Amino acid sequence: MGPGHGHGGSGGGHGHAHGHSHSHGPAAPVSRHLRKVIAAILIPFGAAVLVGLVVLWPGGAPAHERTGVGFDRQTQQATVTKVESVSCASVNASGGTPTGDTSTAEGSSAQQQAGGTCKRATIRVDTGSDKGRTFTEIVQPDQSRQLEQSEKVVVAYEPSAPKDLQYSVTDVNRRIPMTVLALIFAVAVVVVGRLRGVMALVALAISFMVLNFFVLPAILQGSNPLVVAVVGSSAIMLIALYLCHGLSARTSVAVLGTLISLLLIGILGSLFIDWAALTGNTDDNTGLIHGLYPSIDMSGLLLAGIIIGSLGVLDDVTVTQTSAVWELHEANPAMGWRGLYRAGIRIGRDHIASVVNTLVLAYAGAALPLLLLFSIAQSSVGSVANSELVAEEIVRTLVGSIGLVASVPVTTALAALVVSADRPGPKEAPGTAPEPVAAASAGAAPAATAQARGGRGRRRKR
Repeated sequence: MGPGHGHGGSGGGHGHAHGHSHSHGPAAPVSRHLRKVIAAILIPFGAAVLVGLVVLWPGGAPAHERTGVGFDRQTQQATVTKVESVSCASVNASGGTPTGDTSTAEGSSAQQQAGGTCKRATIRVDTGSDKGRTFTEIVQPDQSRQLEQSEKVVVAYEPSAPKDLQYSVTDVNRRIPMTVLALIFAVAVVVVGRLRGVMALVALAISFMVLNFFVLPAILQGSNPLVVAVVGSSAIMLIALYLCHGLSARTSVAVLGTLISLLLIGILGSLFIDWAALTGNTDDNTGLIHGLYPSIDMSGLLLAGIIIGSLGVLDDVTVTQTSAVWELHEANPAMGWRGLYRAGIRIGRDHIASVVNTLVLAYAGAALPLLLLFSIAQSSVGSVANSELVAEEIVRTLVGSIGLVASVPVTTALAALVVSADRPGPKEAPGTAPEPVAAASAGAAPAATAQARGGRGRRRKR
C-alpha cells in the first residue's frame, strides 16, 4: 500500500491516527457517478436543514416575571470577607431551645444545632447595583457547605424581601477551576489530535452555539420540541462531521448512517414515551419550566433530549464503521461488498458492546443519588422501574442504545455498498486522482478484477 498522499475532495490529515487507526492518509476519491448519487441525497437534506433553521430561528427567549425559585432568580458575585464562630443558641431567632422528637432526623439536627457552634459569615457583594454592600449569614454546623474567609460565592437577590434578607448565599463561584479544567481539555485535544483536534474544538463550539442560540430559544418560543431537535441535531451533525473529517464520500456515508439512526431513535422514542405515558415533568426544574411556559410540550422536550443526547455517540460509531470499511477495501480491493460487510460487522460488534455499556453506565452514574434514595427506601426493583422518574431514564437509555446498535449494520452496509460499487477507471476526467491502492498495484488489477467477477459477480465498472 502506497503512502497516503493528498487527493482532491478528500477529508483528513496526513498520517494522523485519531483514535481509530486512520493512519493511511486521506480517503481515496470515488467515481464521479457515485459522488453525484451521494450529492443528490445530501444536498436536498442540507437544504432542508437550512430552511428549517431559517423558518424556526427564534428572536430570543421570551421574557417572563422572575419567580425567585431555583435557577429563575437574580444572582450576583460576592466574597466572604469574615468568618467568626458563635454559639448556635445565641443566634437562634426564636430565642429558645428547639424541642421535638429527637429520634427523627429533623429533631436530632435541631438538638445538635442548639448546643453546637455555628459560623457567622460576612459577605460583600462584588457586582450589580449594590456593589460593596455587606450582609451576614449564619452557617449551621451540619450544613454540607461551610463558608471560608476570602472564598468567592454566588448570592441570590430578592428585591421584594426585607432589606436584611434580600441577599443569601446560594453556591460557590467555580469559574476559575472550571476554566482551568476546560483549558487542560483543549490543550490535550490539540496536542494529541493536532489539526483534527483543533477542528473538533471548533465543531464543539459551534454545537454549543446551535444549542444556545437556536434549540433552547426556539423551544421556549413554543416551537415543536421534536422538530427543533431534529433540525438542530441535523445541523450539528453536518457541521461537526464535515468539519472534523473533511468533505468526502466517506464522511457522507457516515452522515447518512447517522441520519437513519436518528430517525429510528425519534420513531421509537415517540412510540414508547406515549405508550409509557411519560410526561417529562418529573422534578423541580421541569416543573418550573412548565410553570413558566405552560405551552411547552414536556413529553416532546423529553424526546428532543433523547435525540440530541444520542447524537454525540452516534457520530463516533458511524465514522468508525465507515472508516473501517474504507480501510478494509484499501487493504483488499478484490473484496466484494458482502465480504466488506462481514468484516466490518465483526469490528462493529466489539464497538456495540463497549458503546452500549458506556451509555448505560453514564446514565446510571448521573442517576446514582436517585438510585441510592430508592435503595435506602428498600423499594423493589419493579417499584423503582415503574416510577416515572426512573422509567424516563430507562426509556432514554434503551431507545438511544437501540439506535446505536442499529447504526452499526446500517452504516456498515451503506459503506460496503458505496466503496465496492466505486470503480474509478481510465474514463474518469483527467483531473480526478487515481485510488492509492490501484496506483500502487496496477499490475495486479486484471487478476483482482477477474477474481471479484468470478466470486460474486457484483463488480461493475462505471
